[in-house]
Amino acid sequence: MIHAHLTEFHGLPVRYVDQEAGLTASQVAWRVQGDSYEEDEGTFADTFEQLLEWDDCDEVRALVVGTWGWAHNDDRADVPVRLLVEAAPRLPALEAIFLGDYVSEESEISWIGQADVTPLLTAYPRLKRLDVRGGDGLGLRPVVHTALETLRFESGGLPAAVVRAIGASSLPALRHLELWLGDEQYQGDSGPDDWAAILAGGGLPALTHLGLQDSVRQDDVAAAVATAPIVARLESLDLSMGVLTDAGAEALLSGQPLTHLKRLNLRHHYLSEEMAANVADGLRGVEVDLSDRQDPEDDWRYIEVSE
Repeated sequence: MIHAHLTEFHGLPVRYVDQEAGLTASQVAWRVQGDSYEEDEGTFADTFEQLLEWDDCDEVRALVVGTWGWAHNDDRADVPVRLLVEAAPRLPALEAIFLGDYVSEESEISWIGQADVTPLLTAYPRLKRLDVRGGDGLGLRPVVHTALETLRFESGGLPAAVVRAIGASSLPALRHLELWLGDEQYQGDSGPDDWAAILAGGGLPALTHLGLQDSVRQDDVAAAVATAPIVARLESLDLSMGVLTDAGAEALLSGQPLTHLKRLNLRHHYLSEEMAANVADGLRGVEVDLSDRQDPEDDWRYIEVSE
């Protein structure tokens, strides 16, 4: 998940820019990174310029933005975001961006210094997928984007302002939305009022998968989902990775019907054995993931990804 670099993205194998020999630009998701850990290594800008010098750079479909510096020394994504925006006219075929493919050995997820990613969406109106890892300093403003199909934010703490901006956006093609809400200790300060616009679904008419996961308030998420209008349109719902207890599961079972779902992911939870059995029994026609059960009697309950 966050312990190994991506090997596939947007349905394409990931390769480093200096591995381009024998491959066309459209065949691969190209990993662009710098390395400030060693003085003789090139910077992110150097590697990105190398890609832009290719004769077929206008055919590049997917980019994985890897390390751009020492994240915990306050290096932020402002530089890669700015360079990507400036290069938009030279990358007309770009469909997918993963911003921040740092693994835990390079940076804890809470240390990854992010930036306002709104310019990526405005600069690439044909973008189909945007994945962002890290929430420190992350920004997003409400946008209208008619092509985006997948939007994912991986974080140990997703700022409430970002959650509200998604709810205030118009994303008519979006089918997959995944938010790792996280812990307030790591800027994951959103609550029911912040989730409300997303759960109302007004700007997300095509959504079929919703992930509101990795939350210390997973019971509150479950209670909000239980009455949310958008749920009736979903095919899959992901409430995994968080501190979900019997109270949250009971809210799900006593709320609106979930039997129309193809899949419900509750992996990494704190349900009693009895409640887990009730969920499985009550949703027999649904593929329910109840794996990675934690001890519900444990006083120290943790989300799967935080620091």
